[in-house]
Amino acid sequence: MRKLTLAATAAASAVAAPAFAADLSVSVEIPRLSVAAYHRPYVAVWIERPDNTAVRTLAVWYEVSNVAEGKDWLKDMRTWWRRGGRAMTLPADGVSSATKAPGRHTVSVPGARLRNLPAGDYVMVVEAARELGGREAVRVPFRWGAANTARAAGSTELGAVSVTVTR
Repeated sequence: MRKLTLAATAAASAVAAPAFAADLSVSVEIPRLSVAAYHRPYVAVWIERPDNTAVRTLAVWYEVSNVAEGKDWLKDMRTWWRRGGRAMTLPADGVSSATKAPGRHTVSVPGARLRNLPAGDYVMVVEAARELGGREAVRVPFRWGAANTARAAGSTELGAVSVTVTR
């Protein structure tokens, strides 16, 4: 009888524990554009619930070398700005970094940084805005709590975006 009680207690505590020990990786492609005046885009990467409620900003690429001027243009990433960007104190450790050149870039998030994120369905949002260019957001639904990979692609300011959850 004692063994059964211990097993039931262990099973109940496993259900109440955080999602699981996993890492998250977001791959973002910034396409090479043939335009007269090319400026590297500002990019924000964040997690939302399916109801569009922001959960956590994972990365913001902007002009960090000139903080005052760089922060002025963050509001051009309108969706991110309205869903939580304006409330952030930037620069933020582990989140802020300089703009990126065309190519494929990866945002790696250790599981410890997301340990309080309950298992379930989420949406990874990557938004880019470029001076003298356009603005685009790519939404990638994914499942936190199981190993999986999800993909989507932009058509102008962003290329392929993939989200990988590993155990």
